[in-house]
Amino acid sequence: MWTIDPVLFFLRHPMRRLLSCVLAGAALLAGTSASASGLQVAPVSIDVPATQNAEGLWLSNSGDTPVRAQVRVFRWTQENDADQLAPTKELLASPPMIELAVGERQLIRAIRLGAPPTGGAEQAYRLIIDELPSEDPARKGLQYVLRYSVPVFVQPLGAPASEPQLQWALQREGDKTLLEVANSGGTHAQLADLTYIDPAGQRTPVAPGLLGYALPGARMRWALKLPAAAQQAGGRWEAMINGKTDQSVPLAERPR
Repeated sequence: MWTIDPVLFFLRHPMRRLLSCVLAGAALLAGTSASASGLQVAPVSIDVPATQNAEGLWLSNSGDTPVRAQVRVFRWTQENDADQLAPTKELLASPPMIELAVGERQLIRAIRLGAPPTGGAEQAYRLIIDELPSEDPARKGLQYVLRYSVPVFVQPLGAPASEPQLQWALQREGDKTLLEVANSGGTHAQLADLTYIDPAGQRTPVAPGLLGYALPGARMRWALKLPAAAQQAGGRWEAMINGKTDQSVPLAERPR
């Protein structure tokens, strides 16, 4: 299950970033050469206990050329049904810049600079790892680089944060159907593989793969394309929540 968000960018010229997907596809059709990164990240999320001031992950280079990358940390909140990232001094990435030879790996640490959070809820951050384009003029063709966005959760002082407490609802807004999930618990919920099961037991994937996160005290909404079966009376819903499959979802419809 993905908990990182790999993003590909074409960076041979800064003004062409918005055209990356179009140019990449055109280059492949035209037979133009392209190089892909070997930058790998493990694990795909980090938990920092209140009793520790740091936790780490490994960056490795499985490609055939050296890799350079920049590492930054952002505070992660959710407002107005959207993820928000803001610069922070509460957490530090060390080292912030790396260069990996072929086959080499480097430990990156997320270091908490102050006291752990209080109030019974974890705090969320994102470790943004941007591969930098090669400066080797001999490299020809398109150059793909990766961005990884790794969730970092800092646990509160005292008693462990409570499990996620989720309230689910479907909302109709014009011709759109929105899934609303509110989390009143003290820890995040990673949501994936939303599935509708009709009264006969037939399973219909509605949102396969990673849907997103509901952070503590936050509400998120996602647009869904409901199959015809899921718009009928009866049936039930399931989802994967924090990696646990077949979690029953009490999904009520809320007219609007």
